[in-house]
Amino acid sequence: MKIRNQIEYCVSANYALFSDPIARMGGEKFSYMLPTYQALKGITESIYWKPSIIWVVDEMRIMKPIRTESKNIRPISYVAPKNTLSVYTYLADVSYQVRAHFIFNENRREELEQDFNENKHHNIAKRMVEKGGRRDIFLGTRECQGYVESCVFGEGESYYDHYGELEFGLMFHGFDYPDETGRDMLAARFWRPKMVNGVILFHPPEEIPEEMKRNIRPMKAKQFGEKFGNFSGLKEETLKRELVWEGGETNELDAEIMRGV
Repeated sequence: MKIRNQIEYCVSANYALFSDPIARMGGEKFSYMLPTYQALKGITESIYWKPSIIWVVDEMRIMKPIRTESKNIRPISYVAPKNTLSVYTYLADVSYQVRAHFIFNENRREELEQDFNENKHHNIAKRMVEKGGRRDIFLGTRECQGYVESCVFGEGESYYDHYGELEFGLMFHGFDYPDETGRDMLAARFWRPKMVNGVILFHPPEEIPEEMKRNIRPMKAKQFGEKFGNFSGLKEETLKRELVWEGGETNELDAEIMRGV
């Protein structure tokens, strides 16, 4: 499903922990069998993000067999004199191909309209995929370091290419944040994913029915803009430095981007 403004990448790691909220009440964590929409959105935002855009995850392809591995962990206890012992169940040796595209955040158009430049955001996002992302990549939790590389979605062999259909039951989908919805409320979304021959098509947030959403707490959207001193858009100096190769040279794509800023 090709969409304009789309990027494609492969993210892999030795371990991943996409925690089931139900399994976190007692301090022990058990991973879902596949990444949540919100986790993949966070990975995509670690590759490239600006407050003027919203990433939408389109689909994911599971490349390696789903298997788990349990580890004994001693998390820090803030109430007991000694650390406690917990068992965390991780996904082991994971690799996913991901497709995602961005849309402009219309709730920020008034304050950030000068940054609504579709072509340049797309070019920078593709370049950041080639560089492995702007920020550290991790899968679900900080100790699960991941790595991103460019790929062509659908190429290569997947363990589940001829597996057929597999449903995963009720799962957490993602959060509705006030800056994206325009409501002063943080809400959670849920859905029932289905894998077909290794591929999972994600429902976009606006297609999740209301009965599959739950309000969590009131929340105000953070404001961005030059007048707040927290936004420089495509003029960001660190971004310019990241687009420069060693030796002070840029490739053709980066040069085009930098001429525009």
